[in-house]
Amino acid sequence: MNRKNLQGEVWVYAEQEDGKLQDVSLELCGKARELADKLQVKVGAILIGYQVENLAQTLIAQGVDTVYLVDDANLKRFTSSPYAYVVEKLIEKYAPQIVLYGATPTGRDVAPRIASATRSGMTADCTDLQIDNVVDAKTKEEHKNILLQIRPAFGGNIIATIINPEQWPQMATVREGVFPKKEPDVARQGQVTREQFALDPKLLVVEALDRFVEEKKVDLKGARIVVAGGAGVGSKENFQLIFDLANALGGAVGASRAAVDGGFISGDYQVGQTGTTVRPALYIACGISGAVQHRAGMQDSAKIIAINTDPNAPIFSIAHYAIVGDLNEVIPYMIEAIKAREAI
Repeated sequence: MNRKNLQGEVWVYAEQEDGKLQDVSLELCGKARELADKLQVKVGAILIGYQVENLAQTLIAQGVDTVYLVDDANLKRFTSSPYAYVVEKLIEKYAPQIVLYGATPTGRDVAPRIASATRSGMTADCTDLQIDNVVDAKTKEEHKNILLQIRPAFGGNIIATIINPEQWPQMATVREGVFPKKEPDVARQGQVTREQFALDPKLLVVEALDRFVEEKKVDLKGARIVVAGGAGVGSKENFQLIFDLANALGGAVGASRAAVDGGFISGDYQVGQTGTTVRPALYIACGISGAVQHRAGMQDSAKIIAINTDPNAPIFSIAHYAIVGDLNEVIPYMIEAIKAREAI
């Protein structure tokens, strides 16, 4: 879809499961509000499901102006084809200029289908979104108010800024935890626009009979303190030091991708671009060099303490406190000091 609409809204695909909105969708509402205010346009949210109208006010309280509600018994359970079809039809009718999705299994399923159907570009796993004017280096043409879609690239070695000035709407998926969830304004007013689309039976050939959801074993996103270990921990057995420090502080255990790939700990604990994005009050990085990919998942922590034997480790560039030393010596001292303080 190459029809540019500079007055088009900024939309969020409001993902819900069993009548509960996903946190990433609420986080995106706040970012959409920020982008829309800069563009001087409104924020819209796409809400699809069955008997989910009660969720509209939650979205409005997070900064949405208009909730586009498609409530249909055929859409009670998520299946790719009908959901993608509904979003495509809404985009065709209302022509938003930006559509944002959570980089969840559902978002990663439906977003590429919609981008393909509308012939739009889409950037996956963004870590930041901004609005700016862009000048084409070849034609010198200036494109105003373009969405800058920022994400790590080439294995996390660089940060790439991707733009889509020709094919609209501009689309991006964003990982959970990248943007903070705003405090809801429960008194905020908005509107609900109800839409209904005749669904081709061919779109409904897949029926979800039941769902089995395995509970998360690790809640990194909700932790106030995270103690994370990297390749420098050395072994699976030595990772017990990380657990000991986390237990002493009442925090959660995290890990870098290198530690996970090394078999030291399971992927449930991974922090970074391909893991969980966290914003704790305190993040302690132990034996983590600080690759771009890892930093993207924890650099917004309120306080960062880094322990590494290499004084030039990239992690020190974002750490508030740097400890150059062997974690095998430093961590026991830290645990001892914590216990001594508790004993006073």
